[in-house]
Amino acid sequence: MADNEFGYTTWGMDWVRLAEPLRRTRPEPLLPRARSIARNNGVQATIEGRIVRGAIHRGGQASVTHVEVAPLPRAAVTAIAEVIADPTVLTDDMHRALAIAGISPAPALASVDCSCSARSAHCVHVYAVFYEIARRVDEDPRLALELQGYFQAAQDDPETTVEAPRWVPINTLEPADYFAIAPVPIP
Repeated sequence: MADNEFGYTTWGMDWVRLAEPLRRTRPEPLLPRARSIARNNGVQATIEGRIVRGAIHRGGQASVTHVEVAPLPRAAVTAIAEVIADPTVLTDDMHRALAIAGISPAPALASVDCSCSARSAHCVHVYAVFYEIARRVDEDPRLALELQGYFQAAQDDPETTVEAPRWVPINTLEPADYFAIAPVPIP
């Protein structure tokens, strides 16, 4: 895998697999353009906790991509800590040890959004952000666990695992809590 442009480490390949899943039966025509955008530094990605925001400017168009990574469950954090005693330097052998132990360090996405006009779940901008993050994870594999909230969860109290939902389903709202119903006087 050393000759791969993106995902030459197993940690980075997990991010490439988000763009190129093994279960895909036909080629995705957007992937060469997405790799070109990432290769030519067309993605300005900022990482804040588990959220990656990518700004992509091509020609006269600009798109903002938002990728939120799902947090690791408490059981996975504990299991990873048992397998990897010192996560300061992560190697491919540590990734294989996690796989042998039955723990998948691959990221799961909580949400993906792009401001472009494409009407699909994944557009060229989202794929470009995946490749950019794969490149960054290849440079620093700790980022793979950091994006999943591993280091934050390892420091937190195990009793505080409840996370506030990002969205509230509309059918769970009670209108009476938000609107006062005043009696109408009858003449």
